[in-house]
Amino acid sequence: MTNFDLVIRNGTVATAADTMRCDIGIRDGKIAALAAELPPTPNDIDATGKLVLPGGVDAHCHMDQPMSGGVVMADTFYTATRSAICGGTTTVIPFACQFKGGSLKDAVEDYHRRADGHAVADYAFHLIVADPTVQVLAYELPSLIQSGYTSFKIYMTYDDLKLNDYELLNVLAVARREGAFVMVHAENADCIAWMVEQLEAAGHTAPRYHADSRPMVVEREATHRAIALSELVDVPILIVHVSGKEAVEQIQWAQNRGMKLFAETCPQYLFLTAEDLGGDGFEGAKCICSPPPRDRSNQQVIWNGLTNGVFQVFASDHAPFRYADPQGKQIQGEETAFKYVPNGIPGIETRLPLLFSEGVGKGRLDLQQFVALTSTNPAKLYGLYPRKGTIAIGSDADLVIWDTERTVTLTNSLLHHDVDYTPYEGMTITGYPTITLSRGDVVWRDGEIRAKEGRGQFLPCDRSPFAQPKVRI
Repeated sequence: MTNFDLVIRNGTVATAADTMRCDIGIRDGKIAALAAELPPTPNDIDATGKLVLPGGVDAHCHMDQPMSGGVVMADTFYTATRSAICGGTTTVIPFACQFKGGSLKDAVEDYHRRADGHAVADYAFHLIVADPTVQVLAYELPSLIQSGYTSFKIYMTYDDLKLNDYELLNVLAVARREGAFVMVHAENADCIAWMVEQLEAAGHTAPRYHADSRPMVVEREATHRAIALSELVDVPILIVHVSGKEAVEQIQWAQNRGMKLFAETCPQYLFLTAEDLGGDGFEGAKCICSPPPRDRSNQQVIWNGLTNGVFQVFASDHAPFRYADPQGKQIQGEETAFKYVPNGIPGIETRLPLLFSEGVGKGRLDLQQFVALTSTNPAKLYGLYPRKGTIAIGSDADLVIWDTERTVTLTNSLLHHDVDYTPYEGMTITGYPTITLSRGDVVWRDGEIRAKEGRGQFLPCDRSPFAQPKVRI
């Protein structure tokens, strides 16, 4: 059977392993053939002179996540996934967040109400475990893992979310027993609280002091402690949104000892610095995120970690809060003290173009590294491979055609999220997605969104092979 619904022909096809010249035959939303000169269809796409890459997998993003204190995220599942496909991302994994005193199962049901029928890209859910009660640990979490929610995030900071070490150990023990994959936000909450008090006492409450309240030692200590706890329980973990040298050194130390330790970083640590928090007046609030961006020398450390294998995942940590909004960054007006400013910046649409331009385009990364970091590795780590994250027969036809010569100046008006700014305003990049396909459907082409709200499918995840404890001789 050689008839196809669509053929992408004449492109240069790249995966995390290879680069080849071939046509891609698509049938029933799947990749059905990779070969030279496949027979024509009425829907052929000519990719001559273009790259054809797997659709991006953004494994760390927040959308329509319930918040406390009157804060509201700007992006719904529709607007966030609309933005994702325009930037070449076809699969997202946001977070179903449990609140203290609440049920983890109820959090998942609420998140399905927010996502189902609205997303235009395919999606899975991580869990956030904020209240590891006996009920949660003994019943809810194991049941949810069995049902395809096979990864979860735990926090070492934020009053609404943080766990103490005893609680962290209990959660890690469940992960080991059930084969779940654990992500850790590693910052020392008590150190941050103490630093905030010192800064407030000195009258330092402007956005730029957010970086001072979370120096690298805060991230370094928590990263070391998270590594120690994972070693004690003998369970792999992934440290999320690593910002700079001191945490990187802890991760390298553990990896060099043979531990199964994984790490993720994000665009803000390559393209922003602490100076961006010190703009005129309140402008720096646009770049408040945690951990904060560091200095320029740390940008090179993060690039080195991407090239030498310290990091396995490059995610957006998209956290969409509007700037000029009393439910967003200006929760207490334009004089909001930094500790009350919602943490996070938008980036789901700019993640891939930024890394492609400044990584592949400038010779810091090769194509295989780019695909691995942005698509293949997250699909493997979170139990979606090979359905997602590669170009192979039988995989979903999630494909992105890149014009490597297209030069774009990033402006918020160019983007498709529902946030009123981008921290990368005015950056000029080279290389941009021109066509995005999700399960064989053209959902973005030449500046036109072709996806209908609700076409995205929920993806139950397999248990990650990387969640298994280290095999010992």
